[in-house]
Amino acid sequence: MTDRPPAATIRTEVMVPLSFADGYGTVARVLTFDGLVDGKEHIAMGLGDRVTSADPAEVPLPVPLVRLHSECLTGDVFGSERCDCGPQMREAVQRIAEQGGYLLYLRQEGRGIGLYSKLDAYALQDVGLDTYEANVALGFRADARDYTAAVQMIEALGVATVALLTNNPDKADQLGRLGITVTERVPTAVHWSPANARYLATKASRGAHTFEPGAGDEIGPADAGRPSAAPAHLRLQA
Repeated sequence: MTDRPPAATIRTEVMVPLSFADGYGTVARVLTFDGLVDGKEHIAMGLGDRVTSADPAEVPLPVPLVRLHSECLTGDVFGSERCDCGPQMREAVQRIAEQGGYLLYLRQEGRGIGLYSKLDAYALQDVGLDTYEANVALGFRADARDYTAAVQMIEALGVATVALLTNNPDKADQLGRLGITVTERVPTAVHWSPANARYLATKASRGAHTFEPGAGDEIGPADAGRPSAAPAHLRLQA
């Protein structure tokens, strides 16, 4: 039996033009929510055919492409290459804008441990621990994220079925357990750099992330500066 979370409601929606450093731009319908179980300020961004708030009963739309993106200040804002978060967010915005759907920006820094603790974990990684071992050494779960609030947001948007843009099977599993139908798990590209090679290999070997080199290569010319797919040695480590 599915343990469905309580209903949340849309609090505010506003149109926001987006512009990325490589020149790509689009418009998002940004929504905030009341009643989220964790009390955090998560947002949803409607892109493509979800920029408008048409009644789905009157205007049937295809299954939306949805990305659950965990906040990463260092990667999303400052362009850190220790992770692949910034390039994944950039890729997700364009792919969702082209197909139609939502990017949920979730305040789950450091896989749920917070910014300061994530930087503490970086210090432990610098002396030999991997990204999961470091979280555990600090007294946290290897991945402390809970997607109950994400399910509340999806349902508040009037959506029950999604195509999920992720390499992480745990996201699909949690959504399914909480009552959201995931029709398919759509892989992102592999955003490899020398600085994040060990991090990506660890996500594959310990976090069961699935990496498919070349996925997402349909991103347009504006994304030409994106890191290329992982070389063979990363795939072998995975």
